[in-house]
Amino acid sequence: MDLKVCSELKFYIMAELKTKPNDLPVEDFLNSIEPEQKRKDSFLLLEMMKRTTGHEPQMWGDSIVGFGTYHYKYASGREGDWFLTGFSPRKQNLSIYLMPCAQNQKLTELFKTLGKHKTSKACLYINKLADIQLEVLEQIILESWKNNSNKSGKG
Repeated sequence: MDLKVCSELKFYIMAELKTKPNDLPVEDFLNSIEPEQKRKDSFLLLEMMKRTTGHEPQMWGDSIVGFGTYHYKYASGREGDWFLTGFSPRKQNLSIYLMPCAQNQKLTELFKTLGKHKTSKACLYINKLADIQLEVLEQIILESWKNNSNKSGKG
């Protein structure tokens, strides 16, 4: 086996997705969150996402709460499963996964009235729920859910 093929094989082996669904109890994970306000915000977000998506939460890896699933396949042939929406109470902020949020005009308009936040291509970052309009966040989650469910054929 030549060096180039070996390097490519090593990349594909190393690139295997580590964040996978598991049976760890979501409530146990959320109860371990500190400080207390981030824990309370996480439980409120959990209930909002359950209500909005109609799905039960599942742990993905050791720190992401996901809702629903879809199967993806890239042109390269790499494929796998991922959640349709979810969140993770990170040290710096609450990361809310809305893939892809940067390409949806309705989401762009909703972000303008949300309150204090940051976005990336696929995430919404909020320091604490008190910084935002919760009704707008719920609309954002619903819009993202509908958009992603339509693409995946699931929901």
